[in-house]
Amino acid sequence: MDKPVCLIDTGSEGKLCVQESALQILQQIQEPVVVVAVVGLYRTGKSYLMNRLAGKQTGFALGSTIESKTKGIWMWCVSHPTKAGTTLVLLDTEGLGDVDKGDSKHDTNIFCLAVLLSSTLVYNSRGTIDNRAVEELQYVTELTECIKVKSSDADEDADDSSEFVKFFPSFIWAVRDFTLERKIDGKDATENEYLEFALKLKHGTSKKVMEFNLPRECIQKFFPSRTCFTFPFPTAPENVSRLESLDHADLSSEFLEITDRFCNFVFHESHVKKLKDGITVTGRVLSHLVKMYVDTISSGAVPCLENAVIAMSMIENEAAVKEGLQVYKSGMEKLKDSFPLELKDVSSEHQRLSSMATQTFMKRSFRDTDGKYLKSLEENINKLFDGYLCQNEQASKRRCEDLLSSLSETMTEKLKQGFYAKPGGYDLFSKDLEDIVKNYNNQAKKEVKAEEVLEEFLKQKSVESKAILQADKKLTEKEKKIKEETEKAALLEQEIKAKEEKQRQLEEKMEAERKSNEERMRQMKEKMDEEMRLQREEAERAMDSKLREQADLLEKGFKEKADRMNQEMEEFKRQNAEAESNRAREFAEMLENSNKRHEESMAMMMQQHREQMQAIQKMNARSSGGCCIL
Repeated sequence: MDKPVCLIDTGSEGKLCVQESALQILQQIQEPVVVVAVVGLYRTGKSYLMNRLAGKQTGFALGSTIESKTKGIWMWCVSHPTKAGTTLVLLDTEGLGDVDKGDSKHDTNIFCLAVLLSSTLVYNSRGTIDNRAVEELQYVTELTECIKVKSSDADEDADDSSEFVKFFPSFIWAVRDFTLERKIDGKDATENEYLEFALKLKHGTSKKVMEFNLPRECIQKFFPSRTCFTFPFPTAPENVSRLESLDHADLSSEFLEITDRFCNFVFHESHVKKLKDGITVTGRVLSHLVKMYVDTISSGAVPCLENAVIAMSMIENEAAVKEGLQVYKSGMEKLKDSFPLELKDVSSEHQRLSSMATQTFMKRSFRDTDGKYLKSLEENINKLFDGYLCQNEQASKRRCEDLLSSLSETMTEKLKQGFYAKPGGYDLFSKDLEDIVKNYNNQAKKEVKAEEVLEEFLKQKSVESKAILQADKKLTEKEKKIKEETEKAALLEQEIKAKEEKQRQLEEKMEAERKSNEERMRQMKEKMDEEMRLQREEAERAMDSKLREQADLLEKGFKEKADRMNQEMEEFKRQNAEAESNRAREFAEMLENSNKRHEESMAMMMQQHREQMQAIQKMNARSSGGCCIL
């Protein structure tokens, strides 16, 4: 994008609405996204910082008046400067606390959307991080009422805010116009130490202390991954508007150095956006999340992270099936141009493309807990494969028929002229027929329909053969009888050959299905192991943050609060263990169901195999003692 666009606007009735044109831009992004959102009070220079993150001097609207310039949420997508194969999505939000809006709920919704959509949340403020600055971040205390982790089917009264740490973005507090010395108890302090000192809780149980502690507790609880960045000289609104009109070279090297350092700091601290269980978010997935969250908030409901993942999985899994089928179909359509081919060539390409289709599906799909979508892909691929086999057989049949027609042209002409209607004509006919069959076998030996088409051809010629045999006065009745029996034996032998070829092809198809299933099972196991690993890592990160929070409380003398966390962490461990156990069980059932489908398919083919074998054995019994001149 060469410039930002409005992603979320305010409609005529004051409700938030999504701009479809912006969604279309996101839907085209197949790469993972790093989403950086900036929030803060209006007219504090948020947009200027976002322009610098985009590597531009201008882009997001800047203003020089006391009015809020940015309305809703604006988006700018650019290539990530330090992470190859990743898109950086910048979200510039409407300034909070604008009195002209007259609707504090609107500010809360904007803040919640920034939290829900971002992987890094930059909170922009001016001056120092004092009590007033923390109180201005009041929206963080409302998150438990505005965002739910678990679906409405769960206990609605349960507090699931402890789960927020798994899904919330990293937090950067950017302090503009910072003029104080960073010292704590007379000692130099880092920016992060300064932030933690500002978020330090007070001891006591009075209402005043509780009001003081509440926003600090929420920041510590919901954003365990938090850092601070200070801008040590003025970047007030009036200066920001002046900066907009200056060339890059006119800005002081010191100022540019600081803003560049901020950008590099953000790039380093920001990670790819993830959903529950560590699912990577692409631009396409982000577009669905934006629509889902905005529609939910506009309807007056509370956005639920679990419901969002479930809804997203349905959308993405359906699309993954289509994408996988398209990979398979496009490859087989190219192969079809070369039909007819040997069955082994068609089967080999089927296996390769089936593996690619499954891989494509696995790459995009997630939370296909019952294997419903993988089953759909598998069944559709098998249907398509059967269709391509049929088309290959039809092409082979046409080629074989054309070949026999060409090879028998001379015989056909002789029949029309009555060439065989004479003493000794049967032997001449048999010799010509033998030559046709010999040439045909040499030219059509690799065709899948070679034996079947030849069987049909000989059956047709047997009618003419009988007529010529009966009219041949050179042969005695006894000789005619022997030749008739010999011809019957030859026809039966060809029928057996045709059935044996079908049997061989069925065995080849069974082997192809066995190999395809092995590859599918391998990819399923690989996908399941990866999802389990991500789920485990997510739980470990959340537990580590809780342990750090508890240690911090103990260090600062809040033993009672730290002790209460023990029970919370034990419950957290239990839930994680239960979730991992459930996921492992779901995966085991998926593998079992997939194996069961394979076994049922193989059983049907084995039954067909047995029936064909019995038919061949009966034919061999009929033909025993006979002979063949062909």
